[in-house]
Amino acid sequence: MRDTLVLNASFEPLSTVTLNRAVVLVLQDKAVVEQSHPVLRMRGAAVDIPAPRVIRLCRYVRVPFRRQAPWSRRGVLVRDRHRCAYCGRRATTVDHVLPRAQGGQDTWLNTVAACAEDNHRKANRTPEEAGMALLREPFEPTPADAMLLALGQEDMAALPEWLARDAA
Repeated sequence: MRDTLVLNASFEPLSTVTLNRAVVLVLQDKAVVEQSHPVLRMRGAAVDIPAPRVIRLCRYVRVPFRRQAPWSRRGVLVRDRHRCAYCGRRATTVDHVLPRAQGGQDTWLNTVAACAEDNHRKANRTPEEAGMALLREPFEPTPADAMLLALGQEDMAALPEWLARDAA
C-alpha cells in the first residue's frame, strides 16, 4: 500500500497523501473514508480504524485548472509501469528519445522508462540511429491520470468500480 487518494467533496481526484496524513484528516473530521484497506488497521491508544485507501474531503476545495501534469523522472517510470520501452524488462532509469546532447528536453513525449543496459546501448543517439524500436510511444498523462498512476497498479485494482472506470 502506497499513498491514499484524496477526493474533493465533489468526488474528483485532488491528490495523494501519505497514510498518516489521511488518518489525521479523518480524525480531524476534515475527510471521510470512502474506501478502506480490507485488512490493514491503524491503531493507537484511543483509536482503531481501518487504513484508508480513498478519502473524500468534507468541504469543497477550489483548485486552479491544471492543463498538464508536471514532468518528473518518477512520473515517467510510473507512467510506463517500470517497464523498459525497448525490451520490456524492468526499467530503473529514464531515457530521452531525442538525446539531450541533440537538443532533447525533459518532457513527457521525449522520455521513456528504460533498463540500464538499453539506456547505455542507445547512448546519445535516437532510437533510429541506434537501431532500437520503441515498444510503445510515450504519451502525456492528464493530471488526474498521473495522480491515479502514482497510486500503483495493485491499488488501482482495489479502487471502487466507478472511480477505477473513470481513471482508465
